[in-house]
Amino acid sequence: MKTRRFGTGVLVTVLFGFLAWALVVGYLGWTSSPGVEMPSIGFGALIFGVVMSLIVGIGLMALVFFSSRSGYDEPPKYDLSPEDTEPTDERSEDSKPD
Repeated sequence: MKTRRFGTGVLVTVLFGFLAWALVVGYLGWTSSPGVEMPSIGFGALIFGVVMSLIVGIGLMALVFFSSRSGYDEPPKYDLSPEDTEPTDERSEDSKPD
């Protein structure tokens, strides 16, 4: 149990490190060119892209949860009657040896 908690702590630390690195790189990229300005249409496109990405991501995750809870992801179950499960003799009475 102790190893599992250690592994979880390492994983969380690494992921927060990646988040911090992405934020630093994003900030440096955004502020590295002070003379370049984005027009208002660029901000509109950026906001539109972020909103559409969130809608698609949330919609797909909702479909995954709906599918999982509705049983669509389960393997098929066949209802067989008792006569279907009994072994049958395929040979006819005429072809049996004497």
